[in-house]
Amino acid sequence: MGLISKGSMAPLMLVLLLAFANIAVDAQLVPALIIMGDSAVDVGNNNYLPTLFKANYPPYGRDFTNHQPTGRFCNGKLATDITAETLGFTSFPPAYLSPQATGKNLLIGANFASAAAGYDDKTSFMNHAISLSQQLEYFQEYKKKLQSVDSKQAPSIIEGALYLVSAGSSDFFQNYYVNPLLNKVYTPDQYGGYLVGIFSNFVKQLYGLGARRIGVTSLPPLGCLPAARTLFGYHQKGCVANFNTDAQQFNKKLNAAATQLQKQLPGLKLAIFDIFNPIYDVVKSPSNYGFKEATRGCCGTGTVETTVFLCNEKSPGTCSNATEFVFWDAVHPSEAANRVLADSLIAQGISLIG
Repeated sequence: MGLISKGSMAPLMLVLLLAFANIAVDAQLVPALIIMGDSAVDVGNNNYLPTLFKANYPPYGRDFTNHQPTGRFCNGKLATDITAETLGFTSFPPAYLSPQATGKNLLIGANFASAAAGYDDKTSFMNHAISLSQQLEYFQEYKKKLQSVDSKQAPSIIEGALYLVSAGSSDFFQNYYVNPLLNKVYTPDQYGGYLVGIFSNFVKQLYGLGARRIGVTSLPPLGCLPAARTLFGYHQKGCVANFNTDAQQFNKKLNAAATQLQKQLPGLKLAIFDIFNPIYDVVKSPSNYGFKEATRGCCGTGTVETTVFLCNEKSPGTCSNATEFVFWDAVHPSEAANRVLADSLIAQGISLIG
């Protein structure tokens, strides 16, 4: 079944499949969500860091609950928020560095993601983000806290949780493409291979800590991001073709590595979520999905705006209706686009929750 505009039937398909399998659909389908990675899934950890990559001010969050910014790089909900709702969660796992990450709130999981983090720890350090290595350390700390909250349920929560990981975009877009020392040493394909090696070690470590259901997003079509068109498009029409080629090469390596990991690690369910094609399809044919604009973001001019210096309350020209835009700022999808993306994630991830 293909994607069907903003009202895709993927959640309905999920419910029907689970009902057919005699699985209850009126409760959480997994006990907890553990989320790691970058700005695509960060719900506010960077609010507590000395970094420029923050989204805890207007107009971010203007369409979220109570119209308040939370640290999400979006006008509203992230794809993982929408996925959580589809899976039966009535609240979202808290940002681990936030005051909410305590006591019984931890029973539904935690979010360790940090905007501008990458597979490569050097990417994270450069951007003053929480590296994936540190996110793993925080997860170990979380496990101890969970044990103290409910020692009986803790083991089953860790084993039954769904682990969602988003990384790689910052490595290319905020490190490789702008770092002359790096892109002279590695070809894009070589750098992608280097990152996939880190990915494999990361999954092995996460598995060693008890994770058994892991979903990892592929790279999106990096060349279709409005900021990529502006900064690297050199006035060419359409997406930056070589960036998209780099992303596709990386995604092939990622899928191959995932296949090997599942052979090596008994009991591991590992899914690579293709987000390249869903986003590319929406960008290429926005009207098919109910969008009017796919080349620029809603915030300001939509060509380079992201973070406080460019996307803020005083940004001139910010759109009044973000549902018409595929992108909220020059890098991140709008909530409307995230809904299309979440439908695709659910459809692809049924094997992880069955």
